[in-house]
Amino acid sequence: MRFIRAIIIIFLVMFVADIARYFVYPDVGRLVDENPAKTAFMEDRETEWLQEGLLDKKIRQRWVPLKKISPNLVKAVLIAEDDKFWQHGGFDYQAIERAIEKNLLAKKFKMGGSTISQQLAKNLYLSASKNPVRKIKEAILTWRIEKTLSKRRILELYVNVAEWGDGIFGIGEASRHYYGVAPSGLSGQQAAKLASVLPNPIRYSPVGSSPYVRARSRIIYAIMQRRGIIVPGYQEVMSLPADTTAVDSVVVGIPESLINDVLSADSSATDQGGADGGSGEGTSGAPPSENSGKPKTP
Repeated sequence: MRFIRAIIIIFLVMFVADIARYFVYPDVGRLVDENPAKTAFMEDRETEWLQEGLLDKKIRQRWVPLKKISPNLVKAVLIAEDDKFWQHGGFDYQAIERAIEKNLLAKKFKMGGSTISQQLAKNLYLSASKNPVRKIKEAILTWRIEKTLSKRRILELYVNVAEWGDGIFGIGEASRHYYGVAPSGLSGQQAAKLASVLPNPIRYSPVGSSPYVRARSRIIYAIMQRRGIIVPGYQEVMSLPADTTAVDSVVVGIPESLINDVLSADSSATDQGGADGGSGEGTSGAPPSENSGKPKTP
């Protein structure tokens, strides 16, 4: 009995120590002015290739400063992944609550409520597993990242380490691979499609014919249009001191009614165009014209 008790105590101590070490390790402070050479997700991908015998596959990544990335892409990513990014301290508690409710209804882990800061912590240091222990470690790392790095730096790191395809990491490589342009030249429609595949970049491609990508990118792009193709205040956000947390009114607090309006508009267009095989917005699956959301030049 004593032996079993001792074993249990040892395992508990090891468990607590394994979690507690993330309060001091890894050194998040290095990320202030140092770009990570490789992330945990990159290492996982390389291990996967090795196990499958794909020895010729390589990680593809090009680092790009945030100031050289199109505001279209920045805006699309924030709309798609974390619309309260400039406001929260690393956790969107309303999104977490909604995710828990939906997971309970589905009786499985169907969706998460992770912010960009949480995703960055996971991508940099952890695995893609969904077990509770990993989520605890992720929460600790997210708290440290938010305490140590500016919002701009968090966003810059995220778009440079996020996976956009099998072995394609960072927007620098993704924009050239899919569209043959530098990140600074991404259009609103291209940005919306790239943002739409972030939840599952292995399964979906921004240039594929997936109904999921068409539908999701259309919603993202429609919201971008309603809020202006070019982000108002973008230059002000980029020029703030590094330790200042800015609130970008364009991407913060997107109401659910706006998304519902977009979906309703799509549904109406489909009903009107479906009978005669029309090629309107509702039936084609393509986002609306990019020029339609731009102000006229006087």
